[in-house]
Amino acid sequence: MNRNKYRIIYQELSGKIVNGEYKQHEQLPSENLLVKQYNVSRETVRKALSLLQTNGFIQKLKGKGSVVIYNESMNFPVSQLISFEEIKESLNMDYVTAVEIFEKVNAGDYPVVMAALDLAEQTELFRVVRTRRKGGKVNIIDTDYFLVSLMPNLTKEIARQSIYSYIENQLEQTISFSNKAITFEPMTASELELFGEVTPPYAATVRSTVHLANALPFQYNISKHCASEFKFVDFSRRPAHKKA
Repeated sequence: MNRNKYRIIYQELSGKIVNGEYKQHEQLPSENLLVKQYNVSRETVRKALSLLQTNGFIQKLKGKGSVVIYNESMNFPVSQLISFEEIKESLNMDYVTAVEIFEKVNAGDYPVVMAALDLAEQTELFRVVRTRRKGGKVNIIDTDYFLVSLMPNLTKEIARQSIYSYIENQLEQTISFSNKAITFEPMTASELELFGEVTPPYAATVRSTVHLANALPFQYNISKHCASEFKFVDFSRRPAHKKA
């Protein structure tokens, strides 16, 4: 294990929870057993368990250990600012990404995007359309618009892997926050061609404007899901109550 031992333990345990090895309301192995199993310190195990609790997989109960509270409808967290590849890795999801369109366009050809990113008409954008497939079936269509000036060397292969990883690790930029809106809309002919025959032919659509740490809006994302399969479920934890 590398220096991020607790993250490796977190990924393995979260994967087992998602895959049903540890079911809802079941207990995880005790801290002592996990320490022996992974040959790490108790502090490392506790950091992994704390991350599992923060992300809604478990609840730590006094005298009972860690109880699984995960519900599989939480697979795609709407409220978190996290890339698809990060979700896939953390939950061990069996999805394949395909880049359907990779092109440069002018912001003026997409007025909604131009307004959301506060751009001039001639500003160059990358338009990237990606499908997320499981078992050969398209479950999600992501359409993204990125500022060419921020990442002039973006490639189709980078888009197939992780654009966020490229921005943060190669360009050393910090992705900070986003604004999101959810609507339900009829699928277009091109979307139906990718999704295949679906009933009803509606898409749950999540639109996001994403900003860097300096507040610069650099990405406009449109994420489309089959309405019949989309679940708007979020995990929330109330802050600790402070006694007067």
